[in-house]
Amino acid sequence: MTSLDRALIRLPLFPLHTVLFPGGRLPLRIFEQRYIEMTKACVRDEVPFGVCRIVRGEEVSPRGSSPPEFASVGTLARIGSWDMPQQGILHVSAEGGSRFEVRSHSIQPDGLIVAEASSLAAEPRVAVGTQFQPLAQLLELMAARVAPRHLPAERSFGDASWVGYRLAELLPLPASIKQNMLEINDAEVRLSVLQAFLKQQGLL
Repeated sequence: MTSLDRALIRLPLFPLHTVLFPGGRLPLRIFEQRYIEMTKACVRDEVPFGVCRIVRGEEVSPRGSSPPEFASVGTLARIGSWDMPQQGILHVSAEGGSRFEVRSHSIQPDGLIVAEASSLAAEPRVAVGTQFQPLAQLLELMAARVAPRHLPAERSFGDASWVGYRLAELLPLPASIKQNMLEINDAEVRLSVLQAFLKQQGLL
């Protein structure tokens, strides 16, 4: 067994037309039986599931159709709270954890995708540099006026990774660009790309 094999984790996947970032919030309305059962198992065993962005296909696939194609880099989602306001409809609030890369996957008889994945290391903590202070200030403004309910209670406006992840999830970027922001392993590179986008849009 190689070191890579030992590092692999097995987890259920929930492919979505969205990108979940570390530390981000993910509200879900679940009605497909496979995902209801997945959620129950995750709550019971206190384990996360994986969220990957769909690149081709639909979130809800008709029985017998091909499963969606998804990005290989995703984010672990831990369930914080859940509720079933009516029979067959599950409301879940999850939070993004660490990133992972899918190495292989299989499809269960009920259509649930189960992946063998390796964890990706968290970025080193880097302070927001002087050149990126306008980004942190913009995020503070958004947090106060536009999206307070979308941000976690614990905030780190001085942390480059946190600021980059929050801007990437809140700004109206194409899903493919958001995916690129997730896959970047350098917080300052991510901020540079976001800064260029905002200047192009006349927002900085």
